[in-house]
Amino acid sequence: QGGREAVTHWDVLESFAGRDGKPIATLLACELETGRTHQIRVHLAHIGHPLMGDAVYGPHFKTKANQLGPESQAALAALGRQALHAYLLVLEHPRTGELLHWEAPLPEDLLLLQGALKAAQ
Repeated sequence: QGGREAVTHWDVLESFAGRDGKPIATLLACELETGRTHQIRVHLAHIGHPLMGDAVYGPHFKTKANQLGPESQAALAALGRQALHAYLLVLEHPRTGELLHWEAPLPEDLLLLQGALKAAQ
């Protein structure tokens, strides 16, 4: 209440099961209409699906992390940060109007986490 409007669109790219076979983690693609501080983290935590490794907005995920297999738990512990990556950034240059575009591949630590989550299925 009292916050500024923020809009996030998201698509499910892949879902990962825990030890009990039920979905425990999901790879999402998020597109922001607005650029608010911690926007993705706040929105996902608000709907009950915080980012893995987010100690501020997702402390309740630690109970869900117990449902991960041992390899996935180890990869999450080794991550030491939020499982969040800006793989694509597109914006319009404020003076020229030129559309600027940057891409960055998934870093090694997140690739290891993704691989561990896949292997546990």
